[in-house]
Amino acid sequence: MAKPTGFMEYRREEVPYRPAAERVSDYFEISLPLPEEVLRRQAARCMDCGIPFCHGMGCSLGNRIPESSDLVYHGRWREACENLHATNNFPEVTGRVCPAPCEAACTLSINDEPVLIRQMELEIVERGFGEGWVQPCAAEEKTGRRVAVVGSGPAGLAAAQQLARAGHEVVVFEKDARVGGMLRYGIPDFKLDKAVIDRRLEQMAAEGVAFQTEVNIGEDVSPKYLRQRFDAVCLALGARQPRDLAVPGRGLENIHFAMDYLTQQNRVNAGEDLSREQPIDAAGKTVAIIGGGDTGSDCVGTAVRQGAREVHQFEILPRPPERANPQTPWPLWPNILRTSTSHEEGCLRRWGVLTRGFTGVGVRVRELHGCEVAWSQVDGNWRMSELPGTEFSMEVELVLLAMGFAHVVHRGLIERFGLELDATGNIAVDADCQTSQPGVFAAGDAVSGASLVVRAIAAGRDAAACIDRWLRGRQPAGRSR
Repeated sequence: MAKPTGFMEYRREEVPYRPAAERVSDYFEISLPLPEEVLRRQAARCMDCGIPFCHGMGCSLGNRIPESSDLVYHGRWREACENLHATNNFPEVTGRVCPAPCEAACTLSINDEPVLIRQMELEIVERGFGEGWVQPCAAEEKTGRRVAVVGSGPAGLAAAQQLARAGHEVVVFEKDARVGGMLRYGIPDFKLDKAVIDRRLEQMAAEGVAFQTEVNIGEDVSPKYLRQRFDAVCLALGARQPRDLAVPGRGLENIHFAMDYLTQQNRVNAGEDLSREQPIDAAGKTVAIIGGGDTGSDCVGTAVRQGAREVHQFEILPRPPERANPQTPWPLWPNILRTSTSHEEGCLRRWGVLTRGFTGVGVRVRELHGCEVAWSQVDGNWRMSELPGTEFSMEVELVLLAMGFAHVVHRGLIERFGLELDATGNIAVDADCQTSQPGVFAAGDAVSGASLVVRAIAAGRDAAACIDRWLRGRQPAGRSR
């Protein structure tokens, strides 16, 4: 235990951010590091609980959080870095963008503020890179088996790294121009600088992972050819099918899916050639964002940086309570009001709003029409009803649909592989992460539906372990046909 009385002596100290007036003029990361003495005080607050819900229930990866806290408190940073990497392939990512369900599950959250777990994780790994402690971990012996990983998001990269370290030859196929999947293209640079991804990819390449970009499996390369060339295939495609809004006027111009918008700005920041694409630009416009989750928040921050005149965010669900919610008690992830740094930069938020349609001038959207709704429970099920007299219209010049994702994209690879799907439309797998096709495995959001980056990494690690067992159990060596 770091310090037996630490949780009584020290209060939680929040992560500092660059001033909003400064950060909205660029796309650099917004958070600032904490001094070592502050981190050690925060580590001292860890109670080393008899049942550590933080890593047992809160963290999908099972990060050994009490051990990390103790090591940070005693200044044993290198050991803390090794401890962290024992369970997490990319703590520099989760330390930046994970919503930290571990903190919600911290025992201190029962009646106090939780331990500053996520920031401690970030500071540990950044010190590890700075000191040169994070080095390639290449396998001492090769198995002679080849594995194709399709998709380079967090699940695919985690699976690829684990398989390479197990001695297999691994090739990651990515349909976009650069490796990283949703980490690179879906998360704004002000939350995750893409140099952070590149730094880790260098380590993976040194461990033997090969990357092939701008290869669309199912179109450029057939599944049959892939299975002939590799002993096993791991599909980590993500859940990229966005939820649409079936209302009048949806087909008007300047109504876009949020991910198309965020991806384009990330590509602009990276210097990619977009000369053949129509820019999605919020500069000088009134922007309406439909959806109140993290993706919607990312759209807010991006629109503000592009120079939007006004940004409005609508959520169909009711406004959650600001603090405790009896419907999601500890140690569950609490459904409470969350105000992101992007919201603080300038946004008008409304809850309980249904978008009923759009009208335009010519082919371009000009007005959003909506109303307020109420929610009630009938026989244990939530039902929505429109509130008479609450109808409204507002002028808009850009609408971004940030209502989440339905499932993995079926067209192309999934159809050509002939994979069975589950009731939600995602890839069906057995207890060993294997799909309906022998030797073809799947991991991450393509299996679970859209979820957290920490869960995707954990799923990638689990799939890698299953693939490794399956390959080692096949004698003699041979490729799937």
